[in-house]
Amino acid sequence: MIETATDVSICSNALLSLGAKPIASFDEASYEPNLDRAKLCAGIYPGLKKSILRGHPWNCAIKRVQLSPDASAPVFGFRSRFLLPGDWLRTLAVGDERNGQRITYRSEGRYLLADEVVFPLVYIADVPENEWDSLLVDVMTAAMAVRLAYPITTSGSMVELKTAELRNLMDKARAVDGQDDPPETLGDFPLLAARAGGFGRAW
Repeated sequence: MIETATDVSICSNALLSLGAKPIASFDEASYEPNLDRAKLCAGIYPGLKKSILRGHPWNCAIKRVQLSPDASAPVFGFRSRFLLPGDWLRTLAVGDERNGQRITYRSEGRYLLADEVVFPLVYIADVPENEWDSLLVDVMTAAMAVRLAYPITTSGSMVELKTAELRNLMDKARAVDGQDDPPETLGDFPLLAARAGGFGRAW
């Protein structure tokens, strides 16, 4: 039976890949005077998760909805405003181009403004780890290992090694998605900045 991924299991596997002990939870007590692994993971993981999900149109994280107008219309400029879904991370497409529908809209805060009765939206969602495919789990584990590498090992060469592993996984993700979807649906991983520019700082 394949074990379902969780935020803690992903962090634990990242720690193990660095030769460190795993964690049982984000709030477990630390007995290491100089390093609280659970607190470190808890501080890094949530923001990094959103960055990884936003950085590529993962099939398992794509959702389609028909948004209804908000009760309060914009003061001017557009007829309606539509509240983005609570799990929205990045807009991929609006309207239904297969039926020739094109929507003129503007993003303002958590709203989309448009002159529409309903608003078709395709987006990347903040889906839970138990809905991820195995490749996304591997990428997130590798990304955590990059972020944890220096605090855990204080080794610049380990950071370089884990960065290279993450790059390879990103390339694999592109190739796999290329087999599943038409080329125009593929995206980049803007978070995978050149090492010379400061890989870790891109997150």
